[in-house]
Amino acid sequence: MSLAGKTIFISGASRGIGLAIALRAARDGANIAIAAKTAEVNPRLEGTVFTAAAAIEQAGGKALPLIVDIRDEHRVKDAVEETVAKFGGIDILINNASAIRLTGTLDTPMNRYDLLHGVNGRGTFVCSQACLPYLLKAPNPHILTMSPPLTLDDKWFKNWPAYMVAKYTMSLYTLAHAAEFKKQGVAVNSLWPRTTIATAAVANEIGGQAMINASRKPEIMADAAHWILQQTAKQCSGNFFIDDEVLMAAGVRDFTQYDVLPGAKLQCDFFVDALPGMLPSA
Repeated sequence: MSLAGKTIFISGASRGIGLAIALRAARDGANIAIAAKTAEVNPRLEGTVFTAAAAIEQAGGKALPLIVDIRDEHRVKDAVEETVAKFGGIDILINNASAIRLTGTLDTPMNRYDLLHGVNGRGTFVCSQACLPYLLKAPNPHILTMSPPLTLDDKWFKNWPAYMVAKYTMSLYTLAHAAEFKKQGVAVNSLWPRTTIATAAVANEIGGQAMINASRKPEIMADAAHWILQQTAKQCSGNFFIDDEVLMAAGVRDFTQYDVLPGAKLQCDFFVDALPGMLPSA
């Protein structure tokens, strides 16, 4: 199976996991609308929507770079309309854009709280709401959100409650929209990594180069997303997927290809428990 000719609207795809997913789809010949904020080079953040678009075209896809802050529902709606005008519809929405702030309640300014919830939960809802009228017309519609499996274990809430609740809000929309649009055949799922992933967020906000060396490459998430997005929508919805579990089901057995530093002990990500031989959650 392939994503050839499919149109994907993806938020926050100028770098990292979002760009890796876009490039994997581009190799199939997909059309990709990149909705992201980065229009100019930032020394701390590699890539812009325009460099991402160039990479997508080089990989074999068609790209539409869109400068979008997903907190602005009017801009999101316009960007969706631009995507439909260029490519004729939307088959897939990837809710990838996310904000992070690892602070406790007393150390989280309200403007940062508003950013977390404006981008993560509200942004996911805004993009889903704008894309759904077109997804409902697609032959095999998918929404895939980069958010964790849901659990009420308080160990995930106690250290960084504003961030954790913001990420869980994204996952709650997976649960809600999967149920709401089940009869219409829209697949709504979440995908989360087993380990930390080598991205700018990990390097700048969490653990620097040491954690990058204990991480996997974004391509593991891209390959897992690629498999999910090829499934029959009516038979694959309401799931909280973990990247390596998806790829095991797809027949992958060698995961060292995804390691940043071969042989290093891997760092388990937030919201999932470490497997034997792994470092505990970051």
